Amino acid sequence: MRSLTAVKVLWLSLTLVLGSSLGLAESAGDLMAKGDVFDAKYEAKDALKLYLEAEKMQPNSLSLSIRIARQYRHLMTDTKPLESKLIYGQYALVYAQRAASLGPQDSEAQLSPAITYGKLSPLVGAKERVAFSSLIKDSADKALKLNPQNDLAWHVLGRWHQSLAEIGGVKRTMSKLLYGSLPVTTNEESVKCFEKAIAINPNRLRHYIELGVTYAHMDRIAEAKQNIEKGLAMPNSEKDDAELKVRGREVLSKLK
Repeated sequence: MRSLTAVKVLWLSLTLVLGSSLGLAESAGDLMAKGDVFDAKYEAKDALKLYLEAEKMQPNSLSLSIRIARQYRHLMTDTKPLESKLIYGQYALVYAQRAASLGPQDSEAQLSPAITYGKLSPLVGAKERVAFSSLIKDSADKALKLNPQNDLAWHVLGRWHQSLAEIGGVKRTMSKLLYGSLPVTTNEESVKCFEKAIAINPNRLRHYIELGVTYAHMDRIAEAKQNIEKGLAMPNSEKDDAELKVRGREVLSKLK
C-alpha cells in the first residue's frame, strides 16, 4: 500500500509540474498581446523580446513583421551612437520590407519601408539619401492607393515634398552629376499633404508642426507660427513627439 501511495504521489507531482510547464508555453498570440502592452507604452526592448519569441512560432506573420519593424525604429530614437542607430535601422528595414512583401494589399505594411527609410535618411550619405527618396515616394504612394485615409502616409508624402522643395539648383545639379536626378516639387504640394493628414486625423501633433515648418519655408510666417504653436501645445502621445517638438521650437525661434 505504501509503494502504491508513493507512486500516486509521484504521479500527482509530475502531473502538476507538467501542467505548470504546459501552462507557461504561451502561444504566439499570447506573446503578441503581451508585447502590445509594452508597445503601447513605447517600451521597445520589452515589446521586441516578446515579438521575436512569437516570430519563432509564426515566422511569416504580417502583423508581427510590422510590429517588429516599429520596435527597431523606436530603438533608433532611444539610442545615441550613430552606429547603433544604423544597426537598428537596418533591422527595421529588413522587417519593414518583409511586411511589405507579406502584405501587398495592406496599407500599413506598404508604408512601413517609407517610414524606415525616412528615419535612416539623415544618418546616411548623399548617394543613399537620393536612392531612398524614390523608395519613400513609391512606398507612400502604394500605401495611399490602398487606403486614401492613411494619415501617416499623407504625412510621409508631405515630408517628401517638403525636403525636395528646399533643394536648390546647385545641389540638384551636383546630385544629377554624381547620383542621378532628383524629382522637382513644391512646398505647395507639401501643404496639401499635411492638410489632408490633419483632415483625416487632427489629433497628431506631428501634422501641425510639419505643416508649420513648410509654411516657414514659404515665408508665410503667421501660418507657420500658428501651426507650430498648435502642435507644441498638444500633449505628447507618440514615440517621436518629443523629438518633433524640438524641431518645431528650433524653427519657431528663427521666425520673425
